[in-house]
Amino acid sequence: MRMSTIAEELTILSAGEYRYPRSPEEATLESFPNRFENRDYTVRFDCPEFTSLCPITGQPDFAKIVITYVPNHRCLESKSLKLYLGSFRSVGMFHEEITNRILDDAVAACEPK
Repeated sequence: MRMSTIAEELTILSAGEYRYPRSPEEATLESFPNRFENRDYTVRFDCPEFTSLCPITGQPDFAKIVITYVPNHRCLESKSLKLYLGSFRSVGMFHEEITNRILDDAVAACEPK
């Protein structure tokens, strides 16, 4: 696939300035074609400053989120992932629920191996 076609497909990356969505429901995880799907390799994203809200106290909760996957046909686009993770900042949710939500949404977006 040509790079110009990939760029057209990635609406968030090409949008320039973009605001954090107010919730994960408003966020969009984008992906792009894996140019190297004939080999297995690992992609890792580190988010050392993840924040959300405690659903009981409303106080900020802090965590480090690490996403590691082996791409199949598509790869997660990092800017959309950053905005998606930032969308949890004002959401009251336990970390166990957040972790599983991120897993489900990432798998739906790129269907990794």
